[in-house]
Amino acid sequence: MIGLPDFPWDRLVPYKERALAHPDGIVDLSVGTPVDPVPAVVQEALAGAADSPGYPLTHGTERLRRAVAGWLDRRLGVTVDPADVLPTIGSKELVAWLPTLLGLGQGDRVVIPSLAYPTYDVGARLAGATPYTSDGLLGLGPERVPLVWVNSPSNPTGRVLPAEHLRKVVAWARERGAIVASDECYIELGWEERPVSILHPDVCGGSHEGLLAVHSLSKRSNLAGYRAGFVAGDPALVRRLLEVRKHAGMMMPAPVQAAMAAALDDDEHAAGQRELYAARRALMRPALEKAGWRVEHSTAGLYLWATDDRNCWEQVDALAKIGILVAPGDFYGHAGASHIRIAMTATDERVNAAVLRLQ
Repeated sequence: MIGLPDFPWDRLVPYKERALAHPDGIVDLSVGTPVDPVPAVVQEALAGAADSPGYPLTHGTERLRRAVAGWLDRRLGVTVDPADVLPTIGSKELVAWLPTLLGLGQGDRVVIPSLAYPTYDVGARLAGATPYTSDGLLGLGPERVPLVWVNSPSNPTGRVLPAEHLRKVVAWARERGAIVASDECYIELGWEERPVSILHPDVCGGSHEGLLAVHSLSKRSNLAGYRAGFVAGDPALVRRLLEVRKHAGMMMPAPVQAAMAAALDDDEHAAGQRELYAARRALMRPALEKAGWRVEHSTAGLYLWATDDRNCWEQVDALAKIGILVAPGDFYGHAGASHIRIAMTATDERVNAAVLRLQ
C-alpha cells in the first residue's frame, strides 16, 4: 500500500463546526470553491451537447483543441498546434497522475515547491517516486530527477515567478533531460504582477521541448463542478500522455468538452469574474491588515497569504471563533506553519460579513 498523507481538509472539520455556530453563519474562505454562477454561454453549450450517446474522444474534439489554442494565443501570447493540446478531467487528476503517466517510479525524484498544492506530493507518491521540496533546484545529488513542478501564480502564496526565474528552471531541466510541468491555473488573475506561461517565447526560447503547461477553468469560468482542464506543450510528451490515457479510459465527457470550448472562446464572462474577485480582494486585504494580519506575496491568484506570526492553527482557531473559516498554511508544507490562506471565493454578502467581523 502506498503511504499517503492524511487528507488535510479532514483536520479542519472541528474548526468548520465552530465557525458554523456563529449566529450569522459561516464565512467559508478555506477550500476556494467557486460560488458564482456558471456563465449562460457555457450552460447553453452543455445543454446543446446533451444528446451524446457515443464515447467521447480522449484527445478532445478539434473544436475544443482549437479553442484552447486560440485562448493560449490571445490571452497568454503562446502559440501551440491544436494537436498538442489534451483535455483533462479537471487539473487535479492530471497533477496527481502525471508522474505515473510519465512512467516515473522508485528511485526517481519529483521536485516540488517548498510551499505547494499538496497534490504534487501525492502524485509523486502514487507513482512510487520521491517528492523533493526545493525552490532553488540545488542539493539534489545524483538521483534521477525526471520531473520538476513549478506553480505561478502560486497556490497558496500568490507569488509570481518572473520570466527570468522560469528561464533558469527550463535551462536547468533541459541540461538534465528533466520535464518541467507548470501549473498555471491562476494565470489570468494577475493583480500587481502579470504572470507568464512556461510556454511563452520569453521563457522557453520558442521551443516547447520538455515542457507542459497545466490549466483549469474552475476559477476562470466557475467550472469546478464540470471538471474542465487541459495540458499543452511538448508534442512528444502530449502524444505520450494521450496514448496512456486512451488505454486508461481517461476521457472528458463530450458535453463538458462542448461547454469548455464555449467558455474558452468567451473572454467577456472571464473579465466579469475577474472583477468580482478583485473587488472582494480589495475589501478583504485591508480588513485583515487592520485586524493585525500581514499579507505577503499575494500579487496574483485567488488567495491572500497572511500571518500574525502565531502558529497557523492558532490563527485558524481565532478566525473560526468569529465565524470565518480559512486554511492553515501547513497544509502546503512546513514552511507555511505560521501562515493562513484566505480564499476570495465567497459571495459579496459573505465577504462583507467577514469584513464586519474583523473590525
